[in-house]
Amino acid sequence: MKNSLSYLFCFFFLIQYSIAQDRITGEPFATRSVVLGQNGMVATSHPLATQIGLDILKNGGNAIDAAIAANAALGLMEPTGCGIGGDLFAIVWDGKTKKLYGLNASGRSPQKLTLEYFEKQGMDKIPSHGPLPVSVPGAVDGWFELHQKFGSKPMTEILAPAIDYAEKGFPLTELIAWYMQRTIPFFESKGFPNIEDTYKTQNGGKLPNEGEIYKNPYLANTYRKIAEGGRDAYYKGDIAKTIGKFIKDQGGFLSAKDLAAHKSEWVEPVSINYRGYDVWELPPNGQGIAALQMLQILNGFDFSNIEFGSAEHLHLFTEAKKLAFEDRAKYYADMDFFDVPVETLLSEEYAESRREQIGKRAGTYAAGEISAGETIYMTVADDEGTMISLIQSNYRGMGSGMAPPKLGFMLQDRGELFSLKRGQANTYEPGKRPFHTIIPAFVTKDGKPYLSFGVMGGDFQPMGHTQIVMNLVDFGMNIQEAGDAPRWDHTGGASPMGATTENTGIIRTESGIPYSTTRGLMDKGHRIGIARGVYGGYQAILWDEENKVYHGASESRKDGQAAGY
Repeated sequence: MKNSLSYLFCFFFLIQYSIAQDRITGEPFATRSVVLGQNGMVATSHPLATQIGLDILKNGGNAIDAAIAANAALGLMEPTGCGIGGDLFAIVWDGKTKKLYGLNASGRSPQKLTLEYFEKQGMDKIPSHGPLPVSVPGAVDGWFELHQKFGSKPMTEILAPAIDYAEKGFPLTELIAWYMQRTIPFFESKGFPNIEDTYKTQNGGKLPNEGEIYKNPYLANTYRKIAEGGRDAYYKGDIAKTIGKFIKDQGGFLSAKDLAAHKSEWVEPVSINYRGYDVWELPPNGQGIAALQMLQILNGFDFSNIEFGSAEHLHLFTEAKKLAFEDRAKYYADMDFFDVPVETLLSEEYAESRREQIGKRAGTYAAGEISAGETIYMTVADDEGTMISLIQSNYRGMGSGMAPPKLGFMLQDRGELFSLKRGQANTYEPGKRPFHTIIPAFVTKDGKPYLSFGVMGGDFQPMGHTQIVMNLVDFGMNIQEAGDAPRWDHTGGASPMGATTENTGIIRTESGIPYSTTRGLMDKGHRIGIARGVYGGYQAILWDEENKVYHGASESRKDGQAAGY
């Protein structure tokens, strides 16, 4: 019996600390070396999309051309995470003007849907699926805004690779096949129309498995219309009319007029300085400034003697997250409807007042008093020094379950992220952009580009951004190690959808976090849990100014690839 217990102890010890391989150099948890290239780099969550982007660069296109082409491919190849039924955000470092630009290409709520409608229906939250959470899809307009400002190749050439793959087919990758085999039956069980025709009929009446060929000729036709007719083909033509009629027939409110009125917004990115590095995010309606608030709070702690993955590391991180997310719940919203105090939230003085509340044990907090999902992330860099950090999503994986007939894509359900409680920053209003989880990020140093990166994954994203920056700056990892390092998140607390804080929440850790850390966190009063697949999807490109070399990294938890030349 004693020998059996010893064996079990050794077995679990080895599992706890096991790694996939014995690397000669670098951190043992790294899955591969950093990818290097002098002329250009593409990092996406799908190898074929990465190759499309790389081909565009090699054939004379720039980073923006390649990003649009790769994003279009991902809408086909990874429909469980993105598509032209969703929204888009981007941060661009323009190699010519040596300046950062921010694009908010998120859509607004239907003009004819009111808060009173939900109240009369007795709803205390917007449903997660069906026609009611559908807001205007902003991605296609985002493509054309990026293209008009920075693009070089014609859209017919940019969208051609995705059209070709949609018509001829491509093999489904492991992760996407797994998601689709679970998601499509769910929507079918709900009785939503056009699901079988959109995702099965065009593939011989069945949903392909990993390695089997998947086609979407409806999406090919839609892409072709957009390539030839421009953004108006989507927002003012037959596509808009089809979407509007379909949603009305399903009992929803999104109309062709809502699509025709849509426009993206160029915004100024905002930043804080973290130990000499300027970390940039977009202002609300997204949650990017939550990462900046966390970093600003953590700026006041010395991590030089704190070990990565230790109880003290996770404790300070989690308490900073709780503080930032309380502010997120109270203040983050569409800035056309609410005066978000961004400057104050990011100030060192405010961070100090929040930092002082952190003690040795797990705490609960309130927002500061101020007078006032699934996603894809990708990044591209070119030989002119332009770098784009782009994130795009339908929310909740594939979206609302609303697939307009014969268009080849599903509409997003971002409207679920409004609050239905009156008087809050993020309370539902017609024509308002909902609180958004998807956020691109960028880092500069001494006024020069340093890192384009992002980590997808709902509420995890600000936590993921903060972990990546700390891994690079505080713990000296390279960009592949920074993404492969074991992660954790914290769930619980207030939300922009109206939830309030009831307890200290739960820290959920990946298996690479040692039990000694778990035990130490318990001693500090934290509750510990586990979760599957909530830790995001990371891509990154770093610019080595001294050697004039791009460093690329791709998420080991996904099917992706970084490639350069």
